[in-house]
Amino acid sequence: MSPFLLRMLLPLLLLVVMLPQRSKGDFEQWCIADSQATDAELQAALDYTCSEGGADCSKIQENQSCYFPNTLKDHASFAFNAYYQKFKHNGASCYFNSAAMTTEKDPSNGSCHYDYTP
Repeated sequence: MSPFLLRMLLPLLLLVVMLPQRSKGDFEQWCIADSQATDAELQAALDYTCSEGGADCSKIQENQSCYFPNTLKDHASFAFNAYYQKFKHNGASCYFNSAAMTTEKDPSNGSCHYDYTP
């Protein structure tokens, strides 16, 4: 390689190396049920989310990929995340009257995949 070419490429190479790199997991957030929420709070928020809230809750129905574990907390987590991912770019939050919280850890498990929308 010619010295001229090296002088031209070296600053570019240094710039690329010095720029901060964003890892795959940075800024990814899912919405899940808050472990401190009561069953009544979770149920009320789940009912809203899957009805007038407009979330797709079909995967938490019996014989579907996210039915198990069949717990209120797990079903609420899936529904809260479905709603949050669908509407977050329209101003939706992950609050649900304090029944939910965000996490940067993908809550998907087994055959149940939690959507993430960048």
